[in-house]
Amino acid sequence: MKFYIISLMTLLMSACNSVYVKPNSIDTTQTFYASRGGYGMQRSVKEHLEKRGIKVLVGKATASRDFIADDTNIEIDSSSIPKNTRYIVKVSERKERFNPFWCPFNGFWWWNFNISIADQVTGEELMTWRGRGCQNSSLRMFDDILDEMEVKGNEQNN
Repeated sequence: MKFYIISLMTLLMSACNSVYVKPNSIDTTQTFYASRGGYGMQRSVKEHLEKRGIKVLVGKATASRDFIADDTNIEIDSSSIPKNTRYIVKVSERKERFNPFWCPFNGFWWWNFNISIADQVTGEELMTWRGRGCQNSSLRMFDDILDEMEVKGNEQNN
């Protein structure tokens, strides 16, 4: 019985993420661009890239205006992408949810997100990830994905 419960839980958790990765495709000496702001996942992606020694820029604000739709005031920001940017990281996410029952030892927050990393030189999309999960397990998976994507050692100089 225990085997069936563990198998069912594994199957259910594996359905939470869909990832495409191009291995050995990111040169960590290059500059990354990511949009400013965001909920927990977007902020954490930028922090994790910086902890790995990657330079992450959010660009300079070029314009900001308010847009009112359905009695909701939405601020629309525009920013310039720095010229030396090699990779663009796009994070789309829903508002995180506090989930003390499913994620009590895994960060308490439940995330639902899409992440894409694209190469500005080649025009290729190097990674797409549609995922949802607890905060800490999602960040561990992001680190594993980056480990697979990073060009190792002498390969960066080619």
